Amino acid sequence: MNAPLHALWVGADAPDLAAAAFGPIELLACVSLEDAARRMAQRPHDALVFVASDDLALQTLLHWPALSHAVLDMALVVLAPGASPAQAGALIERGVQDVLPTEGNDVEGLARALRLGVQRRELDRVARRAHATDLATGLPNHAQLLEHMTHLLALREREPAPMALLVLRVEGLASTEAVLGSEAANVLRRKLAVRVRAGLRASDVVAAIGADAFAVLLAWIDSPAAAQRVAGKLLASLQRPFTVAGLPRAVAVSLGLSQYPEHGRLADELLRRAIGQASSVAAIGREGFANRVERGPARAANDEDGEPG
Repeated sequence: MNAPLHALWVGADAPDLAAAAFGPIELLACVSLEDAARRMAQRPHDALVFVASDDLALQTLLHWPALSHAVLDMALVVLAPGASPAQAGALIERGVQDVLPTEGNDVEGLARALRLGVQRRELDRVARRAHATDLATGLPNHAQLLEHMTHLLALREREPAPMALLVLRVEGLASTEAVLGSEAANVLRRKLAVRVRAGLRASDVVAAIGADAFAVLLAWIDSPAAAQRVAGKLLASLQRPFTVAGLPRAVAVSLGLSQYPEHGRLADELLRRAIGQASSVAAIGREGFANRVERGPARAANDEDGEPG
């Protein structure tokens, strides 16, 4: 038996797909795309069906602020009997899984399109993860972070709201490798990733963007000041020593911060600013957390007065 699917339905008279050969599929009726967006925020769904009865409805979907978010999270199927090839192509380019020439009365055809659309979406996710994952930590890599930010920023241009990007540059991995070996350094890097991830909400994105750097995308914040609070908590968390090969190891961290829209509206410019800031400020951590080769001549923020050693 197929696993049950849960889909949102935007249109009149949602059909019963519980007994369909490609079911069971539960359709939750929504009065509008805005209603669907609210339900998407409340809990995840497998798919969304939008009934486009005319050209105006198609244009409404193409300009829906949450479209970029929807096609990332679920399979989107459009029922559009009057859609032209150009209109159908535009929807596919925006991430829609399928455009069907029906209004929903073909129960078996709709259930099949939804089931296969969800499967294609999951296969696409697996393929993207395989090519966009940092193998040492299991986190998204630089390319995946930029792709996610680009989709989210497109949504933010339609639904303005503050968001922020943090970059954490870590010192201590090279000295750990010199003392304990490369595998110990990899263990420390994985423990760093786990601790960063543990200090954030599920909606926040953590990415490994280099051998000694992590990025944190705060996609949903109440105000710009919230990013500073999160940054402070992460820095404090990473000051606690780690245990690697039975020995305590500690790191020093420098942080960069960029905020949308204050510091830019494009993913690469926000990331460049945060990386540049993290690379130019002194790391926070006691002397001895990292060797001088890693840190360079700048003293850590809480070093005692005197010449760096």
